[in-house]
Amino acid sequence: MPKAIDAATETDALHQRLREDIVTCRLAPGTRVSEAVLAEGYACGKAPVRAALARLRQEGWVRAEARKATVIAPITLQDVHELYELRLLLEPAAARLAAGRIERRELSRLRALAKQRYLPGNARSTLEFLAANREFHLLVATATKNSLLARALADLLDRMTRVMHLGLGLRDRTRELRHDHQALLAALTRGDGSAAETLARKEIEDSRRMVLEALTKADSLRALPLQLGG
Repeated sequence: MPKAIDAATETDALHQRLREDIVTCRLAPGTRVSEAVLAEGYACGKAPVRAALARLRQEGWVRAEARKATVIAPITLQDVHELYELRLLLEPAAARLAAGRIERRELSRLRALAKQRYLPGNARSTLEFLAANREFHLLVATATKNSLLARALADLLDRMTRVMHLGLGLRDRTRELRHDHQALLAALTRGDGSAAETLARKEIEDSRRMVLEALTKADSLRALPLQLGG
């Protein structure tokens, strides 16, 4: 039994590492990988790699190809449109709910996250900024005290973060994002659900416009591992 537990723990840890590397684009969209290459790169056996990849396929992060090859799921323009459509359905509603349920400690953490800055061209800064941005939005979802909604948004935000890690329009929006987050935070603090919903929707729409504008630029399309098809 201990061996079975150890194997499951190793698979869980590897699954988490692979998923994180996919989200942050260390494993770029469209990259072909093999069990042998991953086993060597992550210093583990092929069995946990095989099990972790099976879970990632179920979650839609990788795709199986012929001859036991695996491809990191590409990102298409259709994917980007669908992600924003779903965010607009879920996040404004979550912000409205959170306004009446958020706790003091959650507000304190949101204030800290809203101060995160981004330095264009600095890889570490990008990682920290996008991690803080994801945590900010996820904490708003968690504050609804609706576990199903929070879990749905956790997965959605991971997929959205991967898009942002490609560098789509990730210019220096620090001042703009901090203003948006501070405004939303103020609405949550005073329990104004209507304002929180409106502000959350505006932030998502602004982000969608920025990303889609970047995607229409020929230079961006050539530089990024993005598929134009659906």
